[in-house]
Amino acid sequence: MTFGTVGMLHPSLAAMVDAINAVMTREALHLRFAAAAVSFMQVCIEFVLKQRVNTMSVIDSQLLNHFKRIHIFDSTSWDIDPNLRDVLPGSGGAASSANCKVQLCYEYLHGALSFFDIIPGNYPDNSYVTKLPALIGCGELLIADLGYFCLKSLKSIAESSAYFIFRLLVGTNIYDASTMRPINLRCLLEKATGNAYQMDVVMGSQKQNQVSCRLICLRVGDDIAEKRRRKLKQNAIRKGRPINELNQFMAGWTLMVTNVPREWLPPEMVRPLYMLRWQIELLFKQFKSVLGIHKSVTGKEHRFRCELLGKLIVAILIHRIHADINIIFWNTKRQEISMNKLYKRIQERAFIMMGKLLTSLSEAIEYFASELIRLMKNCRKLKQKSRPSSLQSLDYKISSQSVQDMLSCDLT
Repeated sequence: MTFGTVGMLHPSLAAMVDAINAVMTREALHLRFAAAAVSFMQVCIEFVLKQRVNTMSVIDSQLLNHFKRIHIFDSTSWDIDPNLRDVLPGSGGAASSANCKVQLCYEYLHGALSFFDIIPGNYPDNSYVTKLPALIGCGELLIADLGYFCLKSLKSIAESSAYFIFRLLVGTNIYDASTMRPINLRCLLEKATGNAYQMDVVMGSQKQNQVSCRLICLRVGDDIAEKRRRKLKQNAIRKGRPINELNQFMAGWTLMVTNVPREWLPPEMVRPLYMLRWQIELLFKQFKSVLGIHKSVTGKEHRFRCELLGKLIVAILIHRIHADINIIFWNTKRQEISMNKLYKRIQERAFIMMGKLLTSLSEAIEYFASELIRLMKNCRKLKQKSRPSSLQSLDYKISSQSVQDMLSCDLT
């Protein structure tokens, strides 16, 4: 039923009953959305998360092969029916009184979605920071945005022989690793004449939370810097705060911190590797624009959770298919499968799939296998030299001369 609603323009209880030719009323279906149904759906999603089409499939990339796994962590949220405010409260005030947030961990090398959590929208991302070290094993890499930046967690990750790549949170105390003298980053970068600079630093003033890592400063173009400054000004005005001059200056630079060894990750490749984080944003886009996880017309908790869990199960299945096909195409032909195209093509076939699933599982599998062959041909990414994909950006070799040019900064 859930798979069928993905292909419906206006899914509703009446539409669901009609679609499956059920001998029941919409009211009877509504009553089936109970606590037991939610528990059943939770068991189902846990089962699906554990399934693997091919556990040996892994993206082949000289840069990425240093890591056992690459975890990308992020969240997405949306407003829901106000009647759910006691269950999933929002921020209130000018924001919605009810809001749902989904936390997700996307393991990029194997294409696996390994962690889900459905929480209230007023639960900040930094409240999840303490859970991150337990999800990152030895030899694995974590990539996340500033919402998850926490020195204590980064220290735990480094101590477990795992790795991280983050943007530096402006205002974090940093010290020269060799002398332990405080670094005035603004004064340092004001003297820079080149476009890149790196140095070994220690982050944090409290000794128990200090993190040794590499600071990499990459100058951005004037257009990007101005766009960032405008956004900072708008946020300051909206929140009634004074404009932070340090943040305005730092908008001209991308400041990255990582404990990945230099021989594995040259500074000019830090930004392309960090840009893998946008893969989870593309995934969230498919969740909403194609699967409609943010669309719900109910104010009843059990029905809301059943519908959301059902759509997330469909998302996991589609993504697992995409990941395995994409890995095969990349490793053998250096071609990629568009996530957006595949989600949309499956959405177009969702109603047919539901009908076949209700009739015969073997017939549904046979139908989908035949369609998958067509989809593999029609969902390939087009190669554009002006807009290389994330994998294409990571798949070229940097010459020793280009490395030298990138680091030719005069900071004296």
